[in-house]
Amino acid sequence: MMKVEGGSRMVVLRVPGAPGMAALMMSLMTLSSPLVQSRDTPELYLYQKWSVCYELNGTHRFLEQYVYNRELFVQFDSDSAAGVFVAESELGRETAKNWNIQKVFLELRRRAVDTVCKHNFELDEGFTLQHRVQPNVNVSPSKKGHLQHHNLLVCHVSDFYPGHIQVRWFLNGQEETAGVLSTNPIHNGDWTFQMLVMLEMTPQQGDVYTCWVEHPSLDSPVTVEWRRQGPQPTGGISVSFFLLGI
Repeated sequence: MMKVEGGSRMVVLRVPGAPGMAALMMSLMTLSSPLVQSRDTPELYLYQKWSVCYELNGTHRFLEQYVYNRELFVQFDSDSAAGVFVAESELGRETAKNWNIQKVFLELRRRAVDTVCKHNFELDEGFTLQHRVQPNVNVSPSKKGHLQHHNLLVCHVSDFYPGHIQVRWFLNGQEETAGVLSTNPIHNGDWTFQMLVMLEMTPQQGDVYTCWVEHPSLDSPVTVEWRRQGPQPTGGISVSFFLLGI
């Protein structure tokens, strides 16, 4: 067995977006310096442990791998009929032998496909199916100034979950399909999404533009209207007097 000294760090990563697969990865990285007490520059050794859960069409797999200086030396794979640690190099022979006689240590790996993989997949699936966050919707032109000129009207839909959403533009009650530009839903990094849906337009006085948003979190669509404001007075002061009398 090797003796490894130094600090350690565990990182938990969830990998979304892989078709038919949910993965939970844990890495343990340790840097050791056996020459710390010498005056020479310490030599670094890298020891890694990877625990990965796979799910494909309802079938789960647990894989645990141990790497030393980029060399895989021992692993446990729940898909293996033997159900034991297997040496992948000469370095791992003694390690696999010692771990396979530790009944509790080995039994935890054999049960991990149920206690870790299936358990976390069910939690994740429940969260994905039930979690809902309503979108925030804001409408504004991309350029300020003389709004009677050609412009882009931007509907910014933010902080919604899940990512499936429908955004449409209407002008005076009629749906606009030409001149519509849209981004794909963008991950915010906190399970929520945002997107921009833009409409090319040349607004006229009295025109009413409506951004129409439909989302699983909403009982009914959210609509936000925008209209061109009338010309503002540029000079003088207008004052009205009202006379009340008998």
